[in-house]
Amino acid sequence: MSAKSRVLVVDDEAAILRFLKPALEANGYEMFSTATVADAVKRIAADAPDLVLLDLGLADGDGKDVIRRVREWSDVPIIVLSARDRETEKIDSLDLGADDYVNKPFNVGELMARMRTALRHRMQRKAETPLLRVGDLEVDAVRHRVMRGSVELKLTPKEFELLSFLVRNAGRVVTHRQILVAVWGIAHASDTQYLRVYIGQLRQKIEDRVDDPQIILTEPGIGYRISEG
Repeated sequence: MSAKSRVLVVDDEAAILRFLKPALEANGYEMFSTATVADAVKRIAADAPDLVLLDLGLADGDGKDVIRRVREWSDVPIIVLSARDRETEKIDSLDLGADDYVNKPFNVGELMARMRTALRHRMQRKAETPLLRVGDLEVDAVRHRVMRGSVELKLTPKEFELLSFLVRNAGRVVTHRQILVAVWGIAHASDTQYLRVYIGQLRQKIEDRVDDPQIILTEPGIGYRISEG
């Protein structure tokens, strides 16, 4: 990195801050921190961090309020770090606009990988490239063509739209609701069985083994993630 990416950590646990600071600095990031919902929103607006690591249990409220308020005007990557392991907490955070969710306690290597993915995803959004690549999968948004290696895959228009949405969010968990609203509209926001059928059809066409998918990964009870491997 020519300039260090700046990471705002929003957490009121001193032990977490002491743990994260050397880990982030060793990986080339500059860290600054705050401990409240109110100050987090102000710092994100004033200091424009490149990424936010956000705890949900804060002294003055719920960290989800930070996501809700910041997403009204910013697309800064937000990764939730929380000891709350209920699926509903993850789904709510992701539906509000968080880029990812990592349970405490967490592995530093995994966190750094999730951070790199979130930062890369933001850069791709800004570039607005019509050609999307994940591994040997190539999605051409202009020609509506999908290639895997040298083989062109035949997808229906809706399968193409679904795959394009997943690939644009490569490496990020997207919830059932996010996918359904983006691809089919708000009227289908609860049609998870409908989505499973289409995911199954896509896997039939792009996976080597449908019973052991390596491209479209399931996040049980939450949604899906496109592997970047």
